[in-house]
Amino acid sequence: MKYQIIPVTAYQQNCSLIWCEKSYKAALIDPGGEVDMLLQHIESKAVEPEKVLLTHGHLDHVGGAKQIAEHFHIPIIGPHQADAFLLEMLPKQAEMFGFEPLAPFLPDQWLDAGMTVEVGEVVLQVLHCPGHTPGHVVFYNAAERLAFVGDVLFKGSIGRTDLPGGDYDTLINSIEQTLLPLGDYVTFVPGHGPLSTFGEERLTNPFLQD
Repeated sequence: MKYQIIPVTAYQQNCSLIWCEKSYKAALIDPGGEVDMLLQHIESKAVEPEKVLLTHGHLDHVGGAKQIAEHFHIPIIGPHQADAFLLEMLPKQAEMFGFEPLAPFLPDQWLDAGMTVEVGEVVLQVLHCPGHTPGHVVFYNAAERLAFVGDVLFKGSIGRTDLPGGDYDTLINSIEQTLLPLGDYVTFVPGHGPLSTFGEERLTNPFLQD
């Protein structure tokens, strides 16, 4: 699997373009906006998008999803159905955070823990990690020891829990019971900021210390 991180929107949200090295089938994880730029990156890699993957329903992660999906005639997959209320309130989110108006939408497929998503020959495990939002999911590629964690965990920090549906204890439980057991050597791509490993965060992240 190959991937490229493309920061988008004023929030510098890490949209990830991933693709299978054999088939060049691709997916965009969390295309939050700046669609024209994303299309340029896709064209430059000569890959074939086959799906849009969403970790959760916040505007800066989903703002370009519908436009990308319609452009390539591909499905939107994820997040977990518990985030339906966030996707339905996208117009309100756009108004609150100063984004251009955005219509609500629902994905073509909801995800749940234990499911898998395939991108060419790449297999991503779906982990349900609520806390930042109720329906937040993580995409984990065991072969590469690589996880796309959205806003669950950051280098030196964790996702906000003061937004609708957020819960601090639930978030910490998701990190400690679902993510960290994957192993210290797993690298993760957060929704914002630099990459890290679960091992580094287990040892140094102030929110994960007893």
